[in-house]
Amino acid sequence: MNKLLQGVLVLLVIAGVVIFMIIKKKKKKIDPFPANWHLLLVDHVKFYAELNAEEQKRFQQRIMLFLSEVYIESVSFQLEDLDRLLVASSAVIPVFGFKNWRYSNLSTVILYPDHFDKNLIFENSGEDKIVMGLVGNGRFEHQMILSRRALHEGFDRHNDLLNTGIHEFVHLIDKVDGVTDGVPERLLKQAYIIPWLKMVHKEMEAINAHKSDIRNYGGTNEAEFLATASEYFFENPGLMQRKHPDLYKMLHDCFFPDEKI
Repeated sequence: MNKLLQGVLVLLVIAGVVIFMIIKKKKKKIDPFPANWHLLLVDHVKFYAELNAEEQKRFQQRIMLFLSEVYIESVSFQLEDLDRLLVASSAVIPVFGFKNWRYSNLSTVILYPDHFDKNLIFENSGEDKIVMGLVGNGRFEHQMILSRRALHEGFDRHNDLLNTGIHEFVHLIDKVDGVTDGVPERLLKQAYIIPWLKMVHKEMEAINAHKSDIRNYGGTNEAEFLATASEYFFENPGLMQRKHPDLYKMLHDCFFPDEKI
């Protein structure tokens, strides 16, 4: 498929989304959780499988709320239930510690079958870069674009410290205050911001000096550090607690403020 055709497909998807959102505003309905989705979650989402029965019920409710508010579309493939569940799980996991969280800055998630060229999405972006996921801006504001392959691999490869879906939703959480800067002000108490930034810069120095097991992308900037460290936190919290106890505690306080370690 040539670049022009792919670009047209994306624009058609966005047009469909606008129509969908207009209709959805007139009639909001939360569907019941399909019984067969429970086993899909148990088999593919470790976070869900480790919850008790009561928490799993709450996770299911959050899944259905998210799917009632955010449109998920695919480009060049047929969307399946597992695709929807993995997108929704990526959204729910980072905010599961918050009872009333809703993604006010997201209307649509667009799935490409594989990694994609950023220039196909943002013309003249100046970056000829193959990416696994991104949070949109400009005419793609309130949109997220994900590689289906990367999304699935993030959940299938347990404990590899990489989960593209969670990574991108943490960027959205970071962006709620208007800027993606690695300081999630909706999660961090004001008094913790300076200690957080000091910790971030210390950890980024370790990454860039190849003295950390946090993956290299976390050394790019503060925003990427937050998203990458959050992947680690949710993928293998026990390992992070042993190897990065201060960072683990700070992230735990951010994502689960009502729970004691």
